[in-house]
Amino acid sequence: MEWLAAYLLLGACAGFMAGLFGVGGGTVLVPVLLLLFDAQHFPTEHAMHLALGTSMAVILFTSLASMRKHHQHNAVNWRIVRDITPGILSGAVLGALLAATIPTRGLGLFFALFLCFAALQILIDKRPHAARQLPGMTGLTLTGTFTGGLSSLVSIGGGTLIIPFLLWCNVPLRKAIGTSAAIGFPVAVGGTLGYIVTGLNIHTLPQPNLGFVYLPALAWVALASVLTAPLGAKATHHLKIGLLRKLFAVLLLALASNLLLKMLG
Repeated sequence: MEWLAAYLLLGACAGFMAGLFGVGGGTVLVPVLLLLFDAQHFPTEHAMHLALGTSMAVILFTSLASMRKHHQHNAVNWRIVRDITPGILSGAVLGALLAATIPTRGLGLFFALFLCFAALQILIDKRPHAARQLPGMTGLTLTGTFTGGLSSLVSIGGGTLIIPFLLWCNVPLRKAIGTSAAIGFPVAVGGTLGYIVTGLNIHTLPQPNLGFVYLPALAWVALASVLTAPLGAKATHHLKIGLLRKLFAVLLLALASNLLLKMLG
């Protein structure tokens, strides 16, 4: 029962943050899932991959829930979503396949450094100058491939990369957040498929699983996150989120520090 409660609490927090900031929630899900999986004595060599795969599957649900609420506020540019999705899908599958070939320690260090980058990006709050317009289909496909690959590798919804890009292309902040939430769904589709395929033939994973997706964690985390993601998305359109963003950045730095100590220790 204590694991069920932990999964529900994690899902509630991650879902709210996903809706609020237009991210998939993986920046919080992965390090906390890793802690929970270690506490349950899951195989050390696969714990990081399980955390990444399960987080990616949860983003399927959080992105849908937050996307629906942002759409109700007319904050999703569906042309961007349509044009970037082919690249996102292919890149996300490739990113998950690549992640499966990297040892847990290397993958953990890479993820911790990415968390530090994301936190510093928030704390500095230096938004790119809106210097150009959106590229055409080819440009968005290439952007999607890069974003999908890196997002799947570190199991995030892509908001850390997509939102600055959209701001640079003169997309207003709230519309960039809403569009990023929608783009999180194809990222999650491609990434989840990749993590399922790469883990199917590993017989030492905890049961029940679907490849690198641990199903009990997916069920309870997703249930709670679907309920809170619309609340976060709604709050985006009513709150001044500057302070919340900074608190979120501090949390990311704490999680990154813990993960770095674990991987290096």
